[in-house]
Amino acid sequence: MRNRVQFLSLFFCTAASMWMSLLVAQDSPMPAKLALKHLPNPIEVRSGLISGGLPQGDQAFQELERLGIKTIISVDGARPDVQMAQRYSMRYVHIPHGYDGISESTLEKLAKAAAEFPGPIYIHCHHGKHRSPAAAAAICVAQGTLKPQQALRILELAGTNPSYKGLFQSVIQAKQIDPAVLEKLRFEFPAQCDVPPLVDAMVALEETVAKLNKVAEARWKANASSDQIDAAHEAVLLREHFEEMQRLDDVSKYPPTFRQMLKESEQSAWLIESMLNPYRLNVELSQIKPVHRKALDVNWNAIRANCTACHKQFRDNGATKP
Repeated sequence: MRNRVQFLSLFFCTAASMWMSLLVAQDSPMPAKLALKHLPNPIEVRSGLISGGLPQGDQAFQELERLGIKTIISVDGARPDVQMAQRYSMRYVHIPHGYDGISESTLEKLAKAAAEFPGPIYIHCHHGKHRSPAAAAAICVAQGTLKPQQALRILELAGTNPSYKGLFQSVIQAKQIDPAVLEKLRFEFPAQCDVPPLVDAMVALEETVAKLNKVAEARWKANASSDQIDAAHEAVLLREHFEEMQRLDDVSKYPPTFRQMLKESEQSAWLIESMLNPYRLNVELSQIKPVHRKALDVNWNAIRANCTACHKQFRDNGATKP
């Protein structure tokens, strides 16, 4: 009897162990970070789809080659290095989106590209921390391989800044696209966007400035016109707009005065962000001290002055190009 009990105990323990091993095997280890030297923040989102930062130079593209990458999707605003990709027999697809989120039409285009072009696919932004993991996560939801809450794990693993609420919302609100509908979608997929990235960047900047201006007009206090605006979030976007614009190829063609305006405005935006961003200082508009309101005004007025001078010199006179 004792031997029988021992046998049954051993049987159930072994069976339980095998069952747990099966569960672990079925539980996909992805998304998972990859140990690579030359690609920023690489994450294997799912089989055949890797998110990361901008590949720069031969060593980065050699790593992509070792990964078997066939298609590179850039969601960055900067011009992709198409020639380098071609040297390594890879195709570039340029589908840029901002830090404020991914539109429905852009997600359709991303999902279609991920389904249509040969893999493995590497999708990147600049740092590989914000836009590309959000795009990769939204693609997984659109293709039905992950639920939105599961896809958020990708952003968590990538270290996506919670201040970029639009990116998180794009993943949470993403919906699976019917495969039959996805099959019928038709898009052009240029290696480089026809619309100059600087134009898109200026449009996005003006939208952010318009929102923050309502808060500034309320003296950095909540009122009927500003209480629906997440000032801290918009401040993050403002700083990022100025930072990203300085990386664009077209900006290098403008006079030094233009680039200096961007640099000065980025610094002022950084100071505004540091005073408004609750993830750093945990303050709300109602908690801002008078001395900080004055500092916000000083930096906001500096940005507005640069915008006015820039428009007068480079836009209002009809000069759309340097």
